[in-house]
Amino acid sequence: MQRFNRRGTAIAALLGAGAFALAGCSSSGSDTDPSESAGGGGDTMEPVELSFLVDNGGTTLGSVEALTAAYTAEHPNVTFAIEQRPGGSEGDNIVKTRLQTGEMSDIFLYNSGSLFQALAPTKTLLPLDDIANAGAIQDTFKAGVSVEGSLYGVPVGTAMGGAVLYNIPIYEELGLEIPTTWDEFMANNQRILDETDAAPVIQTFKDTWSSQLFVLGDFGNVLAADPEWADKYTANEVKYADGPPAINGFVHMQEVYEAGFLNEDFASSTFPDGARMVALGEGAHYPMLTFALSEIQTAAPDNVDDVGVFAMPGDSGPSPLTTWLASSLYVPADTEHPDAVKEFLSWVATPEACDIMTEAVGAQGPYFVDGCTLPDDVPRIVADMLPYFEANNTQPALEFLSPIKGPALEQITVEVGSGIRSAEDGAALYDEDVKKQAQQLGLEGW
Repeated sequence: MQRFNRRGTAIAALLGAGAFALAGCSSSGSDTDPSESAGGGGDTMEPVELSFLVDNGGTTLGSVEALTAAYTAEHPNVTFAIEQRPGGSEGDNIVKTRLQTGEMSDIFLYNSGSLFQALAPTKTLLPLDDIANAGAIQDTFKAGVSVEGSLYGVPVGTAMGGAVLYNIPIYEELGLEIPTTWDEFMANNQRILDETDAAPVIQTFKDTWSSQLFVLGDFGNVLAADPEWADKYTANEVKYADGPPAINGFVHMQEVYEAGFLNEDFASSTFPDGARMVALGEGAHYPMLTFALSEIQTAAPDNVDDVGVFAMPGDSGPSPLTTWLASSLYVPADTEHPDAVKEFLSWVATPEACDIMTEAVGAQGPYFVDGCTLPDDVPRIVADMLPYFEANNTQPALEFLSPIKGPALEQITVEVGSGIRSAEDGAALYDEDVKKQAQQLGLEGW
């Protein structure tokens, strides 16, 4: 029976101010020459092309394209064939199917945390403990990509916040204060509805994955109210439908819809639409992951610093910032090029690779590799995140404390957020949705 190794306390602490304790790069032992793995030595391999599956999000695709181009420039005998997949549940199914059928690429990019756990990594993935720079990967991240003491992933990108993006000019025009409680947030929405032409809250339900943020981003508030909730949830001792604090995210979605605060086209709008709307002031608030920064930079480059971010407001403030680990690179156990892949992934875990990603897609937040730094002139969204980390006022998202995440959450939150289903029914349906996954993982109590 597989057991989930709970690391809640350690993760929560490390996702706080410790995430900025970027010490000098260390390395662990390996049969590979570290200078070669870090891109500083000669090539010993025959020419090889590595297949690489990546989602089609702007940040991740831009990072991967920049990393692979830079690596090939230093290692001309290694080239990459990049294949794109969609995000959300469709992308999840593609990854799982290709792993199960033995058709996975040599490297693939995927989530850390609970979705990683659902891949049955001990059976499907190649352990990466022996890459030369494994020791440079911070323990915060390792906890989200390790099973039974073995490391399976290398971070690509930075920490993210699940929060509320807001339009700064609208706040300045109305003299609004950053809300620290749900009541304050709803009062701001009413002012915006009454006094501007902007939608108080943007939702983009055509991209169903984007509907989850009111629930997922509220988890920092759940932990603040009950620090043991994730452990109890994993043991099937608490449920979302039990009531506050966990059900609050569903309730808040219903309240926002019933108050008439949403953009009229919320059912047909996409994530790029939402990023554009909050940047241009067509909407005032957009519950979203902070990786939306890259989309804003593309859609409205002149308005990047018109968008700030604050933690998802809860019943009492100040609310913590719910934080996500970066995505990860994984290797299927049956790859035909394990040595070449490991050398590339070891190079990804270096400050040089972090700098390449920053240059390609901008600074999105703190990195999870020792020695990586951020430029001084970060965008406003990143600048707004940093005080939460510096004050240790962060909490990890549930998927980094528990392996349980049901596949139907994004469809359920669309229904609750559209007035089709009540918050209570949605929470109860999601409690049923997670059972099969918990049973497949062999968790006790399910």
